[in-house]
Amino acid sequence: MTEDKKLKISLAVLRITTFVVMAMWSLDKIVAPDHAGAIFANFYGLDAMAASLLIGIGVVQLLVEGAFVLGLWRLWTYGYVVVAHGISTLSSWEQYLSPFDNLLFFAALPMLGAAVTLFLLRDHDRMLTLGRR
Repeated sequence: MTEDKKLKISLAVLRITTFVVMAMWSLDKIVAPDHAGAIFANFYGLDAMAASLLIGIGVVQLLVEGAFVLGLWRLWTYGYVVVAHGISTLSSWEQYLSPFDNLLFFAALPMLGAAVTLFLLRDHDRMLTLGRR
């Protein structure tokens, strides 16, 4: 297998698996807005967010994430993933201070690395996309 083929497969795997995680967080806002509201209150200090607002945020996020997984508007959609996941990761900073009580939060770090990698190599991410070739 050529190095180019390995790169294309690797980027596609990173994009699709990153999408799955991001989409689940967005779907949480739609199907369980009370749960999402508790997360917003705990990690972002945003109390009493209306369910309709959380559902709307989730729908918009899913649309952007759908464009991301399809490889559309790469600068903006891949950039969104870096920023959105970066904010999520940084807002959880206190969890990293007690690492053995919060091991699952450390999974956010390699995913942030994957998002940055995808952003930097977005012009090479062509496998299973609809974006410009």
